[in-house]
Amino acid sequence: MIKQDLVQRIVERTGLPRTKAEASVDAIFDCMKQSMLSGDRIELRGFGVFTVKPRKTGIGRNPRTGAEVSIIPGKAVRFKPGKELHLLD
Repeated sequence: MIKQDLVQRIVERTGLPRTKAEASVDAIFDCMKQSMLSGDRIELRGFGVFTVKPRKTGIGRNPRTGAEVSIIPGKAVRFKPGKELHLLD
C-alpha cells in the first residue's frame, strides 16, 4: 500500500473530497515526523508504537573491496506492533 492507496480508502470510507483526505494524510504524517525528530514516542493503541533509538557506532566492511568502513552513530525508527497486529503471526 502506498500513500495514494491510503488516501483513496479514506475517500471511500468517509466520503471526504480527495483533496481534503490527502491533506489529512499529509498532516498526520507531518505530525508524526516532527514528533520523531524531537525524539518523542508515538503510540497508536491497537496498531503499535514508533520509537526513535540511537544506532551504535561500529566498523563495517565494503563488500566489494573488503576495506573497513567506519559506521557513524545515528538514530533509527523502530516499530513494535500492537496486539491487534499480532494476528499476522
